[in-house]
Amino acid sequence: MTDTTYSGDSAADEPRRASMTKRGSGPAASRGRTTIADGVVEKIAGLAARDVDGVHAMGSGFSRTLGAVRDRVPGGGGGKSGVTRGVKAEVGEVQTALDLEIVVDYGVSISDVAGDVRENVIAAVERMTGLEVVEVNIAVSDVKLPEDEEEEPEPRLQ
Repeated sequence: MTDTTYSGDSAADEPRRASMTKRGSGPAASRGRTTIADGVVEKIAGLAARDVDGVHAMGSGFSRTLGAVRDRVPGGGGGKSGVTRGVKAEVGEVQTALDLEIVVDYGVSISDVAGDVRENVIAAVERMTGLEVVEVNIAVSDVKLPEDEEEEPEPRLQ
C-alpha cells in the first residue's frame, strides 16, 4: 500500500488558476465611478457638528422657526430636514467645501467650539466619503442664553 498525495500544483494547472483569479483588468476601484450627492455630505456634516459640546442648534433663528412650522404642517417637509439645516456643501469629484451656520450655548468659547466643530466635521466627512475637505466655514448666527427662571408675569386682566 502506498500513500499518494495530490497537491494540485502541477505546471498544467497554472494557466487555469491564473485565468480563474484574473477577471477583468485592474482593481475593482478603477472599474466604475462613485458620486456622492451634496445632501449626503450635508447630513454627515450636520450630525458631526451637532455632536460637539457647545453647539445648541444649527441654522439661523429664522430658518429654525420656519423648519419647526414646516414640520408641523402635513406634507410640508419640502425644505431642508433638521439634520441638514444650517449646512451647505459643494461636492466635487475628490474634494468638498462646507459652510455651517451654528448657534452656540452662552458661556462657551466660540473659537474653541468652532475649532472643535471644524475638526469633527472634517474627520467624519473624510472618513465616510473619502473626499478631501478643503474648507469648513463656520458662521455663528446666535448665542442661546440661559432660560430666565423668573416668575410668570401677572396677567393684566383678571
